[in-house]
Amino acid sequence: MTQISSKPATATDAEVLQIANSEAWLTLKSAATEFQGLQAQDGSLAESGTAAQAAKLVESIVDSIHTLRVHFEHDAPYLEQLVGDLRKWADAGFGVPDFLDSLVQFQPQSQREDGLLHLVLFPMYTQNGSTNRHLEAVLVQVMWPEFIAELESNSYTNALFVPLRFVDFTEGYNTNSAVLFPESVAIRETPSFTWGAIFQDREAVRFRKVLQEAARITNLELPEDAAELLKDQHLTEETFIMWDLIHDRTHMRGDLPFDPFMIKQRMPFFLYSLEELRCDLTAFRECMKIAANPDSDPKSAKMAKLVQYAVIFDRIFRFAITGSRVRNYDGLGGQLLFAWMHQHHVLHWTDTKLSIDWDQVPEVVAALGDAIDELYWKSIDRPKLAHWIAAYELVSATVTPNPASVWAKGPDALPLTAPLREITDQVMDDEFPLSMFYEALNKKMRSVIESTKGMTGITKI
Repeated sequence: MTQISSKPATATDAEVLQIANSEAWLTLKSAATEFQGLQAQDGSLAESGTAAQAAKLVESIVDSIHTLRVHFEHDAPYLEQLVGDLRKWADAGFGVPDFLDSLVQFQPQSQREDGLLHLVLFPMYTQNGSTNRHLEAVLVQVMWPEFIAELESNSYTNALFVPLRFVDFTEGYNTNSAVLFPESVAIRETPSFTWGAIFQDREAVRFRKVLQEAARITNLELPEDAAELLKDQHLTEETFIMWDLIHDRTHMRGDLPFDPFMIKQRMPFFLYSLEELRCDLTAFRECMKIAANPDSDPKSAKMAKLVQYAVIFDRIFRFAITGSRVRNYDGLGGQLLFAWMHQHHVLHWTDTKLSIDWDQVPEVVAALGDAIDELYWKSIDRPKLAHWIAAYELVSATVTPNPASVWAKGPDALPLTAPLREITDQVMDDEFPLSMFYEALNKKMRSVIESTKGMTGITKI
């Protein structure tokens, strides 16, 4: 039986439980899962001889959508077009799917109401999960606390941001994926994307599990308010909503290089490290302001302090040792924050005990954000390669590069007159290896990190 995230029992919760355990949803989920087994990586049928079976599964999915639609009248245009796209795909023989028309009709950012349900079904890949554009189905619930609505409507407008919690999902989301992005859907052309959704319940529960174990292993004594996050899933979800609200909007704000780093382009991975860390440290610094502002409402001030803890702990514990060492830009961002705090003497590893001088942390962490901002500010006066080199110097001044690195030898060692892609190729897959501290921590934490796959807000830690 599917469960939902623990929160005060309401009529909405009862309806969610009813839908999640209904014959219609379970049939849809089963049919989509079976359909995945017939698909090639691009979403088409792997074998043309399975077309009849695929058509039968699609009709089963369509019947389920019709049955469930009474619960999702707010998504009626999307569900109607979804049925049309499914049948159009079947009539064309299940080639490479194109669900642009139904994607355009799905507009969750226009209905940010706490507890609102959505049934989402698309052929898509799942970031940090499956790279196959397979048919995935997700039951989700919007999270939109009052204090977030207030922040978003005033100081931190972000019309695209949609925070979600999982209710149920197909196999592509039984992974580390914590986002639902329209960019991942199989479509014939790229429209202007109008929303991006993040599963805060997954972010929160895996953060809590990783922090609990990391604090135990490193003998880190958590501040009393930070320790609340280990006990309260709902509180942690709201913390991550606030963090992501500010982080997400930062990608297009500030003194940016002419080509924002979100645009898909081939360049050294440490540049993506700096972009993601810049957005996190912007959220950190904005939360410093909110927490210190006597005019902030008590709820926002409390959450702003918790965001600061979350940014530090998620970055230095989970980010730094999650994933492979192949161009792991989030991992490098975590290493950089840890090393910066250590080298500025607010983080200490002494007598096999980790300790942090919390009263000095805000100033030191903000200084790293300021250094990245200055790098960006100077970028529009520099050639692209000069900007890349300056970015490398910023990172390598704190995190020690691989001794075998060509980049570490300085600009004179690089083929500076070659095309930029050849210079990018000189960056090693693991240009900044784990320190001895992280090598040891990784060995002790690996099983915990791996166990966070597929977690949702109902998972016990």
